[in-house]
Amino acid sequence: MAPVEARLRVKRRQVTTAHRIVSTRTGRIRQDEGRCPGSNSYGPPPNRCRPARRHAAFAPRPGRLPVLGMSGSSGGADDAHTIKAGRRTVKISRPGKVLFPDDGITKADLADHYKAVARRAVPHLRDRPLMMERHPDGIGGKPLMQKNAPDYFPEWVRRSEQSKEGGTVTHVVCDDPATLVYLADQATVTVHRWLSREHRPDHPDLIIFDLDPAEGADFEDVRWAAHRVCDLWDELKLPARLMTTGSRGLHVIAPLDGGSDFDAVRDFAHLAAERLARQHPDRLTTEQRKADRKGRIYLDVQRNAYAQTAVAPYSVRAKPGAPVATPISRDELDDPGLTAQRWTVATFPDRLAEDDPWAGLSWRGRSVPAARERLEALEE
Repeated sequence: MAPVEARLRVKRRQVTTAHRIVSTRTGRIRQDEGRCPGSNSYGPPPNRCRPARRHAAFAPRPGRLPVLGMSGSSGGADDAHTIKAGRRTVKISRPGKVLFPDDGITKADLADHYKAVARRAVPHLRDRPLMMERHPDGIGGKPLMQKNAPDYFPEWVRRSEQSKEGGTVTHVVCDDPATLVYLADQATVTVHRWLSREHRPDHPDLIIFDLDPAEGADFEDVRWAAHRVCDLWDELKLPARLMTTGSRGLHVIAPLDGGSDFDAVRDFAHLAAERLARQHPDRLTTEQRKADRKGRIYLDVQRNAYAQTAVAPYSVRAKPGAPVATPISRDELDDPGLTAQRWTVATFPDRLAEDDPWAGLSWRGRSVPAARERLEALEE
């Protein structure tokens, strides 16, 4: 038996009785669990989310590997167990189904991760149409990039109908921890979010630069590029938020006031990226064709468009090791050990035990026309 599988099986035997007791209890549940006070209908997520005390329960003991599958009532692939998430109890079918075969990470482990991060993650998902990246046969199988919410999803999973060419799409919207856990039950490994909110879908309240390294590039180049983007945004009075993608690069994100449509935001993003590429032609590029990048960091602004999505904070990526898209502080850009896959499902309890690097940062949306005026002034 593989070491990870052995740990999972032992842990599930230990928690079976306790979990059954908890799952049958009725008690007072915080109605705002997974929420942060002060959110608005289409503005950026609030900044007062702090790590919940319950996260300490997921931290590994000194000298021990973190144990996954903490809330399961059975390790069998054909059994089911339940997870208390906010005001609801979510049934996880086939919790022992292995989704990451090289790591022994199961559907129950995935659901446990999303329950643990829900308090921080949900504010960044609320009111946004989502795309689900589902892996029902594990990450080695063919993924389902699913936008439409299936009819069999429970009624309490909120939907939002959005326009597309020739019709509409009914997206899932995640406003609570239970929805996030339910998506994990549906083998949604990665959650991708819109940059706009459902009530103003044509007006983004986020702008994203995706820093995409060339094959074989040193991640130091990505960290350097992120510093250059942040420096420019400082001049434009755009507050930068940084996140590892869990894949290859970094995202640099800024909150917008929702006053400009996607065309205006994308045009501004192109102008800003082109300025950076002109300033550092040997290290940065806006060339979309990989053959033309010649080892330079690609400043990708293509996600700033209607119905385009970006990986959501705290989402797991469908890659060996189960890396997690992780918010970071600007100071962490100077850490030589930083990589796009620095944190994983197995190591994330330690990260949750630390302060939220985005807590306390202002999410007040900024004006794109004002930022563009500042950019044009720099060109004079």
